[in-house]
Amino acid sequence: MAKSKFEYVRDFEADDTCLPHCWVVVRLDGKNFHRFAEKHSFIKPNDSRALHLMTKCAQTVMNELEDIVVAYGQSDEYSFVFKRKSNWFKRRASKFMTHVVSQFASSYVFYWRDYFEDQPLLYPPGFDGRVVVYPSNQTLKDYLSWRQADCHINNLYNTVFWALVQQSGLTPLQAQERLQGTLAADKNEILFSEFNINYNNEPLMYRKGTVLIWQKVEEITTKEVKLPAEMEGKKMAVTRTRTMVVPLHCNIIGDAFWKEHPEILDEDS
Repeated sequence: MAKSKFEYVRDFEADDTCLPHCWVVVRLDGKNFHRFAEKHSFIKPNDSRALHLMTKCAQTVMNELEDIVVAYGQSDEYSFVFKRKSNWFKRRASKFMTHVVSQFASSYVFYWRDYFEDQPLLYPPGFDGRVVVYPSNQTLKDYLSWRQADCHINNLYNTVFWALVQQSGLTPLQAQERLQGTLAADKNEILFSEFNINYNNEPLMYRKGTVLIWQKVEEITTKEVKLPAEMEGKKMAVTRTRTMVVPLHCNIIGDAFWKEHPEILDEDS
């Protein structure tokens, strides 16, 4: 930047450098997505199109910002975890947040038609973001466990709520009053006794959310190979290994997931 007498204004910029040797987490949430879902006729209680679109956007973010080691999403939110040693943009929180949110939001619009073929995008969606730093592996795991527990609580409630509205004919207010003060066991009982729904058989993506990790994946492609003694090439299947962002729908509460994927918390990965 060229020197000028006006350069002093840079002194007013706040220092938002994230603490070193900590996990940097950027969480984004859809802005007023209840209204957005209604206007765009999302299926209740879960619209797989919308969830897959969110995951596609998160995969795009991870492919663009390779310092992200793991991400977790549910409903209209996604959390992205940057490496502890990441020095991306000198660890400035504003850079972490704005790059993630802007990339995600633009991807949401860009890929919309791939998932909602018959539903035009009526207006641009908005997302807000926040940055939190976690000092240890355990606090990071507890954070992700908290988000997955939130997924379970909200999805169980929504599953019962919309069953009461769509199948029993209750109004939203009546369904809300019916569920007021109920525990998880009560909600499971309502689902099973009144609607013959075993909540444990609901799709894992709805109950557990989506975890995105980097994994080596074998890809088989067709390649034309021409031998020196032959005039025409032969098409052959070629297998190559690529590291890709892979979605999982599994339990991340507890130690099993982290023992299976130790590379996520490996500071040298």
